[in-house]
Amino acid sequence: MKIWQTVPVDESAASTLAAETNLPLAACRILVGRGCNTADAVDAWLNPRLSRLSDPFLLPNMDAAVARLAHAVHAGERVLVYGDYDVDGITSTALMVRVLSALDIQAIPFLPHRVDDGYGLGVEPVERCIADHAPDCILTVDCGTGSVAAVQRAAELGVDVIVTDHHEPGSDIAPAVAVVNPKLGDTDEILRHLAGVGVAFKLCHALVKRLRDEGYEAATTLDLREHLDLAAVGTIADMVPLSDENRILARYGLLELNRTRNLGLSALRDAAGVKGDIDAYHIGFGLGPRLNAAGRLGTAQTALELLLSEDVDAAGRLAHELDAANRDRQQIEARIVEEAMQSIDATFKPDTHYGLVVASREWHPGVIGIVASRLCARYSRPAIVIAIDETGLGRGSCRSVSGFNMVEGLTECAEVLERFGGHAMAAGLQIAEDRVDELRIRFDQAVQACVTIDQLRPVQRIDGWLSLRDADWPLVECLERMAPFGLGNPRPVWAVRGATLLGEPRVVGQKHLKMTVLEGNQKLDAIAFNMADREIPDGPLDIAFQLNRNVFAGRETMQMNVQDIVATSDVA
Repeated sequence: MKIWQTVPVDESAASTLAAETNLPLAACRILVGRGCNTADAVDAWLNPRLSRLSDPFLLPNMDAAVARLAHAVHAGERVLVYGDYDVDGITSTALMVRVLSALDIQAIPFLPHRVDDGYGLGVEPVERCIADHAPDCILTVDCGTGSVAAVQRAAELGVDVIVTDHHEPGSDIAPAVAVVNPKLGDTDEILRHLAGVGVAFKLCHALVKRLRDEGYEAATTLDLREHLDLAAVGTIADMVPLSDENRILARYGLLELNRTRNLGLSALRDAAGVKGDIDAYHIGFGLGPRLNAAGRLGTAQTALELLLSEDVDAAGRLAHELDAANRDRQQIEARIVEEAMQSIDATFKPDTHYGLVVASREWHPGVIGIVASRLCARYSRPAIVIAIDETGLGRGSCRSVSGFNMVEGLTECAEVLERFGGHAMAAGLQIAEDRVDELRIRFDQAVQACVTIDQLRPVQRIDGWLSLRDADWPLVECLERMAPFGLGNPRPVWAVRGATLLGEPRVVGQKHLKMTVLEGNQKLDAIAFNMADREIPDGPLDIAFQLNRNVFAGRETMQMNVQDIVATSDVA
């Protein structure tokens, strides 16, 4: 059973805000709960503007990065863009190649192979890039901050390296011409949560500004807004907080995505079966997984070629290849999830086990990140899933829960790991097979030191309690202006107290429940996805729900998307 936690709200501030903005009080409670305490803050949230993007030169070392790229422009140099094989890395690579090419720079894209090259800027792939493409400069996106050896090797071979990245830096920073990473130094907090593609976009912005100031003609005709579609896809897919600058990039990027000139994104939309306007949900569950699929099972080159394609037929073919790869990925993932759950359930004790570590030589390393997310959600525990290769080297993906910083937890286990890095909620590691059992013990201890068992119980967030008489169209329209939703800006969840059901719920689509909720003399249609086997308590009910606009057969209605149902006495 979930623990219901209501977001605390200053009711006086919400009432004042409602009077000042003429917005529904229920919506103002949400806005205050998310830190919008003034009319100006509400305006900035509901009406994000590109003009509010900060000066890109505020990012660390941006001046040096732009100076080196400007030299590449004027000297006619070749720049190799070295990316990563996830959606953030792929979109970052495509963005940089498209913008650099528009500025008449010879831009060469390169993505490492997940299995052969591993994550990040490695010595061997750098040597291969230099041998195969003879670049004058290597520009990384979404990786490279700690790649000391690879940058030193490039320097030995006479090639400069510019690093753009957003991952947490360790103690060793690559000796590059410039390391542009918002997590370095005392960077403004609003920039610290940029995705890799956000950092890449800021570099493009800074470079265009510099070249325009120099009177460089190609820069004067380049409209960076046309590339915000790629920025939105990478930002939303990488699960960074959708607030501050990320919110601006995502909001305007979605607008651009819905009229995109990028043939690859259009083809991918068709392959994913997206109808109507694309929103953050479609990126998270439609476009993103398909772009990720090829890189998870091998090389991400197909996805990159798609995003760089200038041919309609080729884009369609590549999109269908990614769609097929995604179906293969889903089958492999389902098998591994089942095997991992069997391994966990054999010994799992909810009252004494804090962290999960599972490993196998039979698992594909490309899908273990998704598997870790599934296990994390199912057991409400931080999870590490490790795929071990034939040499005994394990590559692990780690996912966390609220309240536990994964990187800090792995730091406590550093003695048994060969390498690790990432974010508070997601990380990666390498480990020798014979150290996995020790990691299992140490990781469980690390989690136990930070959280209690009660804190590991699944939580149902409640943004506010709502009477159904206040569930009206002005509220729905205001909620829609709060989009895009995602990490840091979850879709609001309301709760109604003491409701009843009008008649019996009916099963639809085999797994879902359709029902009508009654509170006083107000009633509202509701859908409860994947709750067909849920036993509905007798008597008055407290129902947690999202309030959505439902369009069916050309008719618009309000609908409750049920998140949880409990007897009123259970949370009263």
